[in-house]
Amino acid sequence: MPDKNEHLKYTVIEDNFRVCDMPAQLRPREEFERVGAENVSDAVLLALILRTGTRGMNVVEVAQRLLSAFGSLTALAKASVKDIQAINSIGPVKAQMIKAAMELAQRLTRESVGESPMVVTPEQAAAVLRERARVLQKEVFWALMLDAKNRLIGEPQKISEGTLTSSLVHPRELFKKALEHSCVSIILAHNHPSGDPAPSSEDIKITKQLIGAGEVMGIKVLDHIVIGHRKYHNSTDFLSLREAGLVRFG
Repeated sequence: MPDKNEHLKYTVIEDNFRVCDMPAQLRPREEFERVGAENVSDAVLLALILRTGTRGMNVVEVAQRLLSAFGSLTALAKASVKDIQAINSIGPVKAQMIKAAMELAQRLTRESVGESPMVVTPEQAAAVLRERARVLQKEVFWALMLDAKNRLIGEPQKISEGTLTSSLVHPRELFKKALEHSCVSIILAHNHPSGDPAPSSEDIKITKQLIGAGEVMGIKVLDHIVIGHRKYHNSTDFLSLREAGLVRFG
């Protein structure tokens, strides 16, 4: 005669399914040791950060749920602690751990650029701002201030925040900071949160206005970089207005 508690026993086992119940080769730590950090999935790396699962879900399943909920690591990096915690099975401690890991990754990338990097190509300009731009939900307009040897002077200067318009990005604000930094030339840059780096007609209009103002001030505007996401472009995640021939620079 079947045990009347058989179903209950099965449910209890399933509700407490742990990593140690998984096949050894699929456990996060064992897989990490076997194939190396660069070869494991995003879910495994995230599982190692989270360390433990929750009732009814092992840590790998929790990690997979997170990635599924946000759709990508980039979207997860943009999320606030509150947004992450809103996902079922993610408490305040786990949400803070994830946010801390994402922030460390961004700081590492910024550090790798160097304190005063040489900026002579559009790729080098994009590299300075890429991690800053990746997690932003709004458009931000920056200026890279360069010395006579094309080295970056200080941090990228945020000029404005919000959808670019001629009233929002005024030459007065830009060149006031340029004079404060005693720069010889500048590179303009802004992000497109949509991910598509294609410039708008307003982007081109503003660029021409700022080039003209720079000629009056004796400060060269070398380029305008629009930063998006790689999925929208065949080989890169940014567009250089100079390279694209959309604007004539001095």
